[in-house]
Amino acid sequence: MPSPVGIAAEELKIPVLSPEKAKDVDFLTELEEVYKPDLCITAAYGNYLPKRFLKIPKFGTLNIHPSLLPRWRGASPVQRSLEAGDNPVGVSVLFTVSKMDAGPIVKQVEEEIDEDIDSTMLLPRLFDIGTDLLIDALPEVIEGKITMNNALVQDEEKVVNADMIDSSEGELFVWKDSARSCHDKLRGFSMWPGTFLYVKVGDAEDAEPVKMKIIKSRVLAESGADVTDEIVMGPEKKDGLRLVCGDGSVLELLIVQPVTRKAMDAKSYVNGLRGETVRWVKMPEPVEE
Repeated sequence: MPSPVGIAAEELKIPVLSPEKAKDVDFLTELEEVYKPDLCITAAYGNYLPKRFLKIPKFGTLNIHPSLLPRWRGASPVQRSLEAGDNPVGVSVLFTVSKMDAGPIVKQVEEEIDEDIDSTMLLPRLFDIGTDLLIDALPEVIEGKITMNNALVQDEEKVVNADMIDSSEGELFVWKDSARSCHDKLRGFSMWPGTFLYVKVGDAEDAEPVKMKIIKSRVLAESGADVTDEIVMGPEKKDGLRLVCGDGSVLELLIVQPVTRKAMDAKSYVNGLRGETVRWVKMPEPVEE
């Protein structure tokens, strides 16, 4: 499936090269001998760029990276920055080197964000900002005013890695994490893998815990609530389900998705319970072999 850039290039009769890997020999030879680019640009490119590729453009290769480097180098910068509760976040334009996201920085900008924005909304916003930042930087790069040698070198002591996310990370550990930590994880993982917790519906002893996805939440200002595993509706009409975390902070669940069901607002979920209680459940930790 061609990207929007690929589609636009084909409409404008601009050649499109689509190697599976950037180390493809025929692709590299064609770049060196036919196209001879002065500058290369990457954004959200997940594959390794070999040294042979990086040597081709005389002005280097620029990358748009949606974080305030050297914080959050790696595969999941936006997700990890939201999970950590960072504010501001930001975008960096940098020269690409062999080491991932480690090249000198050409331009960087901070962006203040709302405490409820999630990665689904923030990622395209940061790339829009990054695109403007890149366009602003291009004249100085092409004129030789900004080069690999005089751009800002990253401080290796401040590096934080944005590791690839595993689906198992989506569980909310409400018995030990604060409402803010749970909310920030939900924001960070909104695109994938999402967040969930286990609940038990009803007071029957043989009721099995079931997984429930948490689609939207907010943190209530109140804290110091009595810790309980029961999840209850708030008193006002537009309130959601209120969950007291282990430190007494309160996470309000606004949109949830019970197993095998569609996502729904908290009131619809409670109406379907027909008066039964719902409690969060701490599942046994897996035994390491």
